[in-house]
Amino acid sequence: MQKNEISVLKSGGEAHTQREILSQPELWQEVYLLIKEESAAIASFLSPILQKKNLSILLTGAGTSGFIGEAARGSLQQIWRRPVQAVATTEIVTQPETVFVRSVPTLLISFARSGNSPESVETVILADACCDEIYHLIITCNGEGALANIGVAKNTFSIVLPEATNDKSLAMTSSFTCMLLSVLLVARVDSLDEDFEKIQRIVEHGNMILDEKYLLETLVLKGFERVVFLGSGEFLGIARECHLKLLELTDGKLVCMSDSFLGFRHGPRAFVNENTLMVYLFSRNPHIMRYERDLAEDIARDARAIHSLQIGGVNELTLPNSSKIELSIDPQNPYQMIPVTLVGQLLGFYSAVNLGINPDSPSLSGSISRVVQGVNIYKE
Repeated sequence: MQKNEISVLKSGGEAHTQREILSQPELWQEVYLLIKEESAAIASFLSPILQKKNLSILLTGAGTSGFIGEAARGSLQQIWRRPVQAVATTEIVTQPETVFVRSVPTLLISFARSGNSPESVETVILADACCDEIYHLIITCNGEGALANIGVAKNTFSIVLPEATNDKSLAMTSSFTCMLLSVLLVARVDSLDEDFEKIQRIVEHGNMILDEKYLLETLVLKGFERVVFLGSGEFLGIARECHLKLLELTDGKLVCMSDSFLGFRHGPRAFVNENTLMVYLFSRNPHIMRYERDLAEDIARDARAIHSLQIGGVNELTLPNSSKIELSIDPQNPYQMIPVTLVGQLLGFYSAVNLGINPDSPSLSGSISRVVQGVNIYKE
């Protein structure tokens, strides 16, 4: 097999999902070059906004796009040294008055693959109506979408990613990682040259994870009934996205959940049975890792011999009934959460194929679709 070629357990038209998962390391390099080319315009737009006193910064999107904000929030707050919130468009549309404060200058950063979801468009409209001073940064994969073309006013800047990031399959894969990378690059727009090696490092990590396809395929073939993804901080957003990928790609047939390492102790641990796979997305922060290690070792002592998959972490952590994908984590690299997302995507892909489900269109009932359907926007 050629490098990064995914073996297919059963045939079934997986062309788009397979290609979109494999394409990501190369696309990350394209996204880096795109943001670098637009860096002067991005800096010109953002610099005066970020100097405003009492600025409110909101990250928003629906579903997978909403998890981008959850994963990026902490890094952006550290870089910009301002409070940053992640609030889903699905929350904003129903109760904008709990999110926007009219007198507070607000930067709304919207993420959308297609840019055609009703909530994405309505959130921008509500922000304009609810804030006296509002600025929009739109990051989307579709230059023809409604969000990318919603306004050309001086208070709006749109970044349209390469067409290849506009996933054709139902589940978002390359679109998620590329939009996440984009906003992190935007935050570091003044230091992109020195970040080149960091981007090359996540490309290497992405290829390393893709090269572990047989390990992930083997785990799927063990027939786990439940999967738990755990992460802390930025990796909690990644854990939630991995959880959603597995749920979407298996049409809900594989039961899964996500949580923080510490939060998992407070009730959700009851979810675990002897047919559960624990997936540990270990932090790049050594202090946080100590809390994570405690829980992983505690679960490893469970008499039911719970299986686990470790991503990153420390080399000396040895757990029974466990597999590991070793990544050399650099605490100073803010992009290192991005390739870890591939673990959830690959587990979802293999699980779908093993269940006889077409990963490109896994929703047999049609209850979920590439662009959400059936959402009515109420103005009163």
